[in-house]
Amino acid sequence: MKVLLVNKFHYRKGGSETYYFTLAKALKEAGHEVIFFAMKSEHNIPCEQEKYFVENVEYNGKTNPLKQLSMAKKTIYSKEAKRKMAELIEDEKPDLAIFNLVHRQLSLSIIEPLKKNKIPIFWVTHDLIFACPNYTMLDNNGDICEKCMNGNFKYCVKKKCIKGSFLKSYLAYKEARFIKEHNYYNDIDLYICPSLFYKNKLTEANFTTSLIIHLPNPLEMDENIKIPTLDEIKDYVLYFGRISKEKGVKTLIDAVIAIPERKLKILGTGPLEKELKEYVISKKVDNRIKFLGFKSGDELTKYIREAKVVVLPSEWYENGPYSAMEALYNGKPLIVSNLGGLPEFISSEKKGYKFKNFDNNDLKNKIIQLYSMDDNEYLEMARKCVYYANKEFNSVLYVKRIIQIYSQIQ
Repeated sequence: MKVLLVNKFHYRKGGSETYYFTLAKALKEAGHEVIFFAMKSEHNIPCEQEKYFVENVEYNGKTNPLKQLSMAKKTIYSKEAKRKMAELIEDEKPDLAIFNLVHRQLSLSIIEPLKKNKIPIFWVTHDLIFACPNYTMLDNNGDICEKCMNGNFKYCVKKKCIKGSFLKSYLAYKEARFIKEHNYYNDIDLYICPSLFYKNKLTEANFTTSLIIHLPNPLEMDENIKIPTLDEIKDYVLYFGRISKEKGVKTLIDAVIAIPERKLKILGTGPLEKELKEYVISKKVDNRIKFLGFKSGDELTKYIREAKVVVLPSEWYENGPYSAMEALYNGKPLIVSNLGGLPEFISSEKKGYKFKNFDNNDLKNKIIQLYSMDDNEYLEMARKCVYYANKEFNSVLYVKRIIQIYSQIQ
């Protein structure tokens, strides 16, 4: 079977790309052929389908309004992407297409040649753009907003939800209206939601007549993974991810400040990094709260395995983030906010705690509660984390499920 994976970026950038390349590897290991469709970029991982890739569209970059307007038609409907997709289909003849991030840089014009050739399309919902032009259900102030859930989308412009820009918000509004008017979302055969929360939220949005299912993302696994021993653990709280308002990092910092004996390591970068570093210094706790920058690969894994607990204090609708998956897989209990798909990671058995949203005092109490466990209790929780991850995020089983669904729609 030949599977076409579609994503605007063909290099490791975020969770969508982690999924994209993890699925590609799992499909190949299962004996399937994988081909790709994306944008051109100097960062791209080389592949044989590069000649079909579309010109890079920097939608979020700083540019003058006239240039943004000239990009408008291409971001809503790209004739180039449609043509290149048609050429790829003609030459490669895929059996199935799996979409990831597609809006704006690629556009939904690529659906037309796929449907013309009767190629089924599965779409993995890495964000909420189907119901929110800003894709995060956050307004320009960074607060949760569901005002566009009814399909009106005008609030995106009214609130300037896209980076505080009226023009970008208007273009996002026009794109959402264009897609709705042309019924593109009904041309998709199946939507796959990594979290049950996203499945329920997108079902509530009523944006499509197509089937929406819940299927957790796959994780690339090491057969030799072991539960960390007590000797490995360096006794610190860990956060890794983007340092921005919606991630709730300040709430975590305030919680740790209130526990003098605890240490916190923060891995990542983002727009609030400088401000939060200054805040930590002003509170005179920079000796135990450290910002260590972006980490990946084996270096990141080492920090995860040496942590006592991983905290994800998000203040928006997270989906099924790889940060939570990687923590569980490495035997780390989670403390998470009660938002989006995060509580689902700890809902079965005891693999951590959830705290009241935006409440640093409750988060403080949950950290204290976790540290109060004896060694046997802690190791049992770590064992449950690893067992759960191996069962729920198994890439071999994921591919089998995808192929099973594909066979059912033929």
